[in-house]
Amino acid sequence: MASTADEDLRAAEAAAAVDPAGPLQAPAPAGEGAPGSAWAARLLVAGLVLAALNLRPAVTSLGSLLKEVRADLGMSGTVAGLLTSVPAFCFAVFGLAAPRLARRFGPAAVVCAGMAAIAAGLALRPYAGGVSGFLALSVLALAGIAVSNVLMPLAVRRWFPDRVGPMTGLYSMAIAAGAAAAAAGTVPLAGAMGHSWRLGLGSWALLAAAAGLLWMVAARRGRTDGSAAPAAAAQDAARTSITRSPTAWALGIFFGIQATGAYIVMGWMPAIFRDAGVSASAAGILSAVTMLTGIPLAFVLPRLAARLPHQGVLVVALACFGLAGYAGLWLAPAAGAWAWAVLLGVSNSAFTLALTLIGMRARTGGGVVRLSAFAQSTGYLISIPGPLLVGWLNERTGGWDVPLALMAALMVPQVVAGVLAGRARTVEDEL
Repeated sequence: MASTADEDLRAAEAAAAVDPAGPLQAPAPAGEGAPGSAWAARLLVAGLVLAALNLRPAVTSLGSLLKEVRADLGMSGTVAGLLTSVPAFCFAVFGLAAPRLARRFGPAAVVCAGMAAIAAGLALRPYAGGVSGFLALSVLALAGIAVSNVLMPLAVRRWFPDRVGPMTGLYSMAIAAGAAAAAAGTVPLAGAMGHSWRLGLGSWALLAAAAGLLWMVAARRGRTDGSAAPAAAAQDAARTSITRSPTAWALGIFFGIQATGAYIVMGWMPAIFRDAGVSASAAGILSAVTMLTGIPLAFVLPRLAARLPHQGVLVVALACFGLAGYAGLWLAPAAGAWAWAVLLGVSNSAFTLALTLIGMRARTGGGVVRLSAFAQSTGYLISIPGPLLVGWLNERTGGWDVPLALMAALMVPQVVAGVLAGRARTVEDEL
């Protein structure tokens, strides 16, 4: 079983190393390419932003209306917890298939298909007629997000090699904006449509459909590239298994626990506020504040981490913000709601720090690819049980004290793993 997983990981790494231009070529710099090259560049920028806007609404739109969905569908707390765990499972499983699909069909076609899956899943799941159908169509939408999530950074590196930093920043901000817009806007949308949670949730399919049409146009403009993987990629895939690196395991555990906290907050924080007497619309806005707080930190944390000899101090600082936020939710969830939302938003910036550490803990490009694939796949698998357990504990205890205690307790292993991952060493040295 372990050898099969390792073979799949290496195959994914080799596929990712292939020139991922696929059926769409990089636009030439302005003034140097074909007459339509400037238009092609604008098309790609718009496509990247529009696709990135769709990578979180399927998750964040549900939190504000989860109480209505549960009541209407007869959904238990355990199943509702499963809904908050499904994204991590889909990102871990379906994301591994993305490099192979891109190698065969090209990234533009795969992202287009991903947007179509998101649109279909979001449009149909409110009308599935039962809990099982709602779950199945949620998985369809999340599978589309998973493959697009993996391929978008590849597209940035391939199509904008001289603007990776600015384009990555734009892409990251679009993800956060989409997440925040869905969290804050779903309840008002539902209210404007006759207070129908089905229409409120389903309306986000229009955004995905628009992105799919744009990527369809982009895919049709290109040509097929039959390039083969370079020899260096095959040699890199044949190296010693990265599972022998203690730093890789520390990063995988750190990534997994911070993802657990992020998905718990994303999925359950609106319900915590609503149970404390906060209105549905205000709970959605508070959830959006948590997500928006991370945008400026996404620009600050990587620069700060690069200047420190050991990034463990940042791990500890972010955990302290999280502990303060959970303590506030426990003691006075409604009275200090805005403060707790901001504190937890700062704490959830551990995601940015985890991505930064992946780049710092490997010397070579091949090492970064292998470490990223291992840390993120392992991390998302680790994060699956957390939100489910929170839903079960809430249902069994009838409140949020025990779930909040669990969230706070998870900060301890997160700090331990993060401090170990923050040591100045690389996986190549350990292998």
